[in-house]
Amino acid sequence: MTTENSPGTKSDEAGGAAVRKSSWRYIGPGMVVAATGVGAGDLVSTLLAGSKFGYTLLWAAVIGCIVKIALAEAVGRWHLATGRTLFDGWRSLGAWTTVYFAVYVVVWGFVYGATAMTTSGLPLHALFPDGPGLKFWAILSGLAGLVVVWFNRYAVVEKIMMLFVGVMFVVVVYLAIRVSPDVPALFSGLVPTLPDGSVFYTLGLIGGVGGTITMAAYGYWVNAKGWTDSGWMKMMRLDNRVAYVTTGIFVIAMLIVGAELLHAANIALTDGSEGLVDLGDVLEERFGSTTAVLFLIGFFSASFSSLVGVWHGVSLLFADFVERIRAARAPNGERPEDSAKQVSRGEREKSTPFRAYMLWLTVPPMALLWLEQPFGLVIAYGVLGAFFLPFLAGTLLWLLNTDRTPHAWRNGLLSNVMLVVGGLLFFVLLVEKIRSLL
Repeated sequence: MTTENSPGTKSDEAGGAAVRKSSWRYIGPGMVVAATGVGAGDLVSTLLAGSKFGYTLLWAAVIGCIVKIALAEAVGRWHLATGRTLFDGWRSLGAWTTVYFAVYVVVWGFVYGATAMTTSGLPLHALFPDGPGLKFWAILSGLAGLVVVWFNRYAVVEKIMMLFVGVMFVVVVYLAIRVSPDVPALFSGLVPTLPDGSVFYTLGLIGGVGGTITMAAYGYWVNAKGWTDSGWMKMMRLDNRVAYVTTGIFVIAMLIVGAELLHAANIALTDGSEGLVDLGDVLEERFGSTTAVLFLIGFFSASFSSLVGVWHGVSLLFADFVERIRAARAPNGERPEDSAKQVSRGEREKSTPFRAYMLWLTVPPMALLWLEQPFGLVIAYGVLGAFFLPFLAGTLLWLLNTDRTPHAWRNGLLSNVMLVVGGLLFFVLLVEKIRSLL
């Protein structure tokens, strides 16, 4: 039988589930996780890399895209191959994972909430300079994200996210074309080189763009889409690759803008997300107000899509965390209902823990807005984000190479190499971020 969530099936000898035909029509979760991971901080780091080193670090952006494909594929494969959530897998590795996640998700959420609201408010403040101040736009952005996620299920959130992905992609690619890239220099950037002072920017391009705790939410979005067993593996892999190739094109386009518009003219941006407002001024001076306004709309789309994605995806992670803790304390160690089926019905999106974490992301962080240090918030968020990715890569290696995963879906050599490389790169990035603050 063929349905919207089952576009054709055949026997799956490896996993025992019917294989669903992969189709571009069903792409969605990958775009959601990729768009969520690419926020204003990533735009700034990519622009700065282009402005300082031209096209020299293009190869790092390509490697970063490949690493993210491998990492997200591993998350999705765990959910589909085992029928268990990622947090359920973490709990099987020991109580330390619960402690790590509990501390991390609370602290990270508090800092990220303020960061996301600030970076979403900045382009609105720039678009309406004579209107309310930045705090107003930041709070409005946070409340808007809360309303969007609170009253809608995953299917609606996905459509909204796809709209924002389309806007930011079109705007940034348009800008890259408008600044007339030097094609020979662009291709020369595929040859790995490390100019003096480029290590931090290289690691940022590899480990930072499109990668935060939201990568762990990919499996939850896959389940929420209705993909709940190994029969959806081919579709998940297509979805993941298309999403991160799209992100890769987006990153390359931002690098082109930085190289041609800033590097060539020796223009420096303000530190942090406010540098994107400066870029809007540069674009207005060179191309006119229409192009500047389009850029600010793309800037808002990137920032607000990250906000909505986190409000939804990390809240799903937190809700699962609470469910597992409750299950462990239940009589006779009772387990909650099969997590994949539960997510596909949207029950978790209506749960008290899900909505409580959304409120945690929205309300308490508003107090940080009065610190009036958006750059400091972005730096703090970047450091906290770097703490999570080595944990994710390491635990996936553990889960996907043991009997916790059906033999047919365990890691192959390529997956292991990519997760090891990714984990090491993320760890080095973490060390560099900490050193930069000392």
